[in-house]
Amino acid sequence: MPLLSDELLLEAYHQAVRLQLEREFLYMLRAEIKRRKLSVGEELPA
Repeated sequence: MPLLSDELLLEAYHQAVRLQLEREFLYMLRAEIKRRKLSVGEELPA
C-alpha cells in the first residue's frame, strides 16, 4: 500500500517542478509516477 496517494504524488511532482527543486528528486518522483502507471501530462524540463 503506497504511503502517498496518487493525487498527492502528482501534486508533489508538479510543485517540485514549479519550485525547480533538485533534478534527482524530480527523477525519483517521476520514477514512482511511472511505476504506478500514472500520467503527469508533461516531461521534465531540460
